[in-house]
Amino acid sequence: MIAFVPGFFAGLSLIIAIGAQNAFVIKQGLTKQHVFLTVAICAVSDALLIALGAAGLGQILQSLPTLLEIIRWFGVVYLTWFGIKSVRSVFKSQVMGSSTGESPSAKEVATTVLGFTFLNPHVYLDTVILLGSISNQFKEDRWFFSLGAMLASLLWFTSIGFGAKAASRYMSKPIFWKVLDSIIACAMFSIAGYLAFATL
Repeated sequence: MIAFVPGFFAGLSLIIAIGAQNAFVIKQGLTKQHVFLTVAICAVSDALLIALGAAGLGQILQSLPTLLEIIRWFGVVYLTWFGIKSVRSVFKSQVMGSSTGESPSAKEVATTVLGFTFLNPHVYLDTVILLGSISNQFKEDRWFFSLGAMLASLLWFTSIGFGAKAASRYMSKPIFWKVLDSIIACAMFSIAGYLAFATL
């Protein structure tokens, strides 16, 4: 428990900030489309990255700055593309809602959420390098720290995904979806801009 509890709160503190991945999970919950799949991919991906960090991958990544640079620019392009898609949704006459509009396939949803997860270099900085470094301070108890961080990730994604799904009945007006897509577009462009111009 000495390692598990700090791991839980460290993981939660890093994942709560609303970013591209969280925004997508919330939108899938509100549209009631492939919510379980989205939540599962996010939670499993985070668990994998946290485990790799505890196993020492963070030290390898720190010695390969070119790799993070390549991931960064892929992320910039991907986020910009998704932001443009969101802007186009704002101006459509039929805006995707919880019960109307086009429904993406499970493959499309899976591809999108994997892109948000693995094409964002900050995911590696947070999970693999930062959490990995902290977990290794606990030496033989580092896996209990990692389990705490994994549980935080699972609970967070489950809460925002299925919480949004439960709240979707109150958000059926088209104007809500226009506002939501506008917010998501701004978030995507902001994160893309930050990745493009910030020093990692």
